[in-house]
Formats: sequence, structure tokens, C-alpha cells
Amino acid sequence: MARYQIILAYDGTDLYGSQRQANRRTAQGELETALRRLGWQGRSVLLAGRTDTGVHALGQVAAFDLEWPHPLEELVDALNAHLPADLAVRGAKVVAAGFHPRFDALSRRYHYRLYCQPGRDPLRDRYAWRLWPAPKAEILHEAARRLCGTHDFAAFGTPPRPESSTVRTVTQAEWVEQGDEWIFRVEADAFLYRMVRRMVYLQVVAGQGKLPVQAISDLLEGQREIAPAGLAPARGLTLVEVTYPE
Repeated sequence: MARYQIILAYDGTDLYGSQRQANRRTAQGELETALRRLGWQGRSVLLAGRTDTGVHALGQVAAFDLEWPHPLEELVDALNAHLPADLAVRGAKVVAAGFHPRFDALSRRYHYRLYCQPGRDPLRDRYAWRLWPAPKAEILHEAARRLCGTHDFAAFGTPPRPESSTVRTVTQAEWVEQGDEWIFRVEADAFLYRMVRRMVYLQVVAGQGKLPVQAISDLLEGQREIAPAGLAPARGLTLVEVTYPE
């Protein structure tokens, strides 16, 4: 029996998030179904974090204990043979018995994709948020800079448990322009529930002139009444990578 760490990718469009739910398709539920077909008898796989309904992943990390007397590449192939088309294992390795993908993580990195044009684009709308009018570039860059550092992000999301801290350290927050698209790249030690989608929404609102950019800083200082309610759509968000100590 060994503990395995896998990198899981999924299209979240038809999934009700990452965590197992009764009578609903989730990334965890589909992975556990595939594992049982390989003889896995565990109660629950471990995940690096929770993604919302509709959120995608390239680098979700899962761990489980399994008796597997074959090469690692055959484990990847076997899991992919049993997973549905919207999930895939990208890699696997053996890790220490006490490894936990959530508690051992150093950081998480997300990308949020949006595009700016007046009409819908069905080929992009599955994975991006369409905006019009386009937000001003200088406002997006300024808003992102204000998010970096260690702050209390209580106005941006909720913690996994009511008594948990809402302080997080954001080590990267930047917007990258690609034609009529913008990619928001953000990395932190951890994220609150729906924190990235709230961050994106408020930056976009500021970029469209509907909120002063100073409001971003005010929110980080505890002034929660100044910002409009709202979240960026889940479809634009992807969990890209979870990092661990070497």
C-alpha cells in the first residue's frame, strides 16, 4: 500500500464543483468512482482545495492510498480509461504516507480569463467572461497591485470554517493582455471561498469606471459597505497549479 499524488485536470462546466456531493457530478466523485474500479477501498480521496460549480482545473492535486503493483504510468492510463471525457489525470507519483495535498501546499495559482467585445462568441463563452465596455488597462493594473501582500480579505470571500482566519498573502496579482482578452494571474498561500471571483469582479467594475480603484484598498482595510455585490462568472476561472516543498 502506498500513497499517490496525482495532478487532475477537468472541465468544470458540467460539474458541481470539486467536492463530493450526493446525487451530483463532482470531480472528487468521478475520481473516486474510477479508483474503485481499480480496487481502491478508501473512504475519501484528499484534495488540495475546493473549486466552485463551473470552475475548471489544470492542476488540482489529489492523494489517496492504493495497492498498485504496476508502474506509475499504468496507473495514469488506468485512471484515464475509467474517467469521463471532462476529467483527466496528467501525472502521478508516490509520496510520503503523511502527505496531505491541502495542508502541505505552499501556494495556489489561478488564472481568470475574460474577453472584451460587444457580441457573444460561443467558442469562447464556455471558458471566459465576455465584457463590454472594456475595462481600462491602467485601472486593472493599479487594482491588481493593491491586492498584493498580506491583507485581511474578509470582504472578498469566506473562510473554510467560521472561526478560521481571513488573512491571506498574495504573492502575485497581475493582468496580462492578449488581443481582446485579459488573463488575471493570481497566486497566494491560500484563498478564501470565492475570493478570486470577487477580486476579478471588483477590479473589472473599477476598470469600467463604476467603482473608484481606491475602494480596493479600502476593502482590505475593513470598509465593506463601499463595494457593489457581485462575483465574476465561474466559467472564466481555472486552478492552474498547487506548489509544495521540494
